[in-house]
Amino acid sequence: MHFILFLILSLAWLANATYIPSLVKVNAADIATRGVNGYRSVAYFVNWGIFQPQDIPAEKLTHVLYAFANVRASGEVILSDPWSDTDKHYPTDSWTDTGNNVYGCIKKLFLLKKKNRKLKVLLSIGGWTYSSNLRLAFETEAGRQKFAGSSVELLKDLGFDGIDVDFEKYPGNNNEADQFVDTLRRLREVFSCFFYLWVCKTKHIQALDVYSYANTGGYHFLLTAASPAGPANYLKEHLAQMDRYLDFWNLMAYDYAGSWDTVAGHGANLFASNSNPASTPFNTDQAIDYYTSHGVASSNIVLGMPLYGRAFTDTSGPGQPYNGLGVGGWRDGVWDYKALPQTGCKVTNLDQEAASYCYSSGSRLFISYDTPEVARKKGEYIKSKGLGGGMWWELSGDKQGDDSLITTVCFLVHSHFIILLTLNSQVVSTLGGTGALDKTDNQLSYPISKYDNLKACFEP
Repeated sequence: MHFILFLILSLAWLANATYIPSLVKVNAADIATRGVNGYRSVAYFVNWGIFQPQDIPAEKLTHVLYAFANVRASGEVILSDPWSDTDKHYPTDSWTDTGNNVYGCIKKLFLLKKKNRKLKVLLSIGGWTYSSNLRLAFETEAGRQKFAGSSVELLKDLGFDGIDVDFEKYPGNNNEADQFVDTLRRLREVFSCFFYLWVCKTKHIQALDVYSYANTGGYHFLLTAASPAGPANYLKEHLAQMDRYLDFWNLMAYDYAGSWDTVAGHGANLFASNSNPASTPFNTDQAIDYYTSHGVASSNIVLGMPLYGRAFTDTSGPGQPYNGLGVGGWRDGVWDYKALPQTGCKVTNLDQEAASYCYSSGSRLFISYDTPEVARKKGEYIKSKGLGGGMWWELSGDKQGDDSLITTVCFLVHSHFIILLTLNSQVVSTLGGTGALDKTDNQLSYPISKYDNLKACFEP
């Protein structure tokens, strides 16, 4: 196989030294069929939290996005917390294994994949904290090439099923938008190197498709992106060009209101308010309509939903001035969904806006967050719009049991099949239950990983 790739790429270079076509041509038919395997139930898992990999509700999820890897100015993608990622020994891990081995969250996530073959785990790169580094890397061709090559290097060493690019310092002009598209192209397609064995292999420059065909028999590794729901950002992105390379988009349909505003507002409403427009500075439906009218298939859009709420203090309610954010659970003004509603707050669900909140008239505290009722509406919206599924930030914020938002939304794949279980749970159920979810297998074979135990699939 390696020799065949060497021959193909060498001949292509001789014919045209400036361009190497992709091993897998991206075409309209491929794009049209990306969403036919079932709804996606996607959630971010962070490496800095106390929530452990073994606590992930894998049976309700199709994809876990492991957040976040960092990026050097050169474009090299690196792990942000090696102790948590690869070094930490859990109670069941041995300290006497021979060879070069990996532990930490990476091992736990791989074992979760072995037990749940429909669960795909992607490495998410960037996030708000590291996006400034991504911008620097994307500015040069060398940086973009290094970004793509080092991303795939981590994928093959750590056993991921794909890469999620969470670039939140959004392009501000056409040139930056072009750079982002080119970065995705380099990740998805083969690089402009004239043969694989020497340049790509020795210099660790492997794009997803090159790596796949050389080492896994053509397994389709995933490429996704976290995408903005605010018009100031999505209007500047080249959506149709990006869509050629992405398997799906994780639309961040939250943080519509917060400390940056002058009035309290709804953070994740589906629709603009007719009666109180000041309370809904943004809305999800407008973003969905723009994406789908500018080259993105609705089935490739995964609707992002928050597992947290944003608070405003000393206010008379949504659309009204406030004075402060309050203490919050883990940051001022931010509460995990599992801590809501706060004591003394009355919950209100708004049908027209598809939004919800809790409010205390005594303490004048307003918190915008999704309730199970709103999660069900979002599950119904996903189905009615033909969207590709639901995404949540982030797993540790959900409740257990009947009020889990993840379970609620999964998934109305058949209009007559609605099971109401638990917010991820609320959405999963609304979309038709776990049987309606994406059924593609994950990848367990990583034959050139530098880690002996992962290469051996963690077999005894």
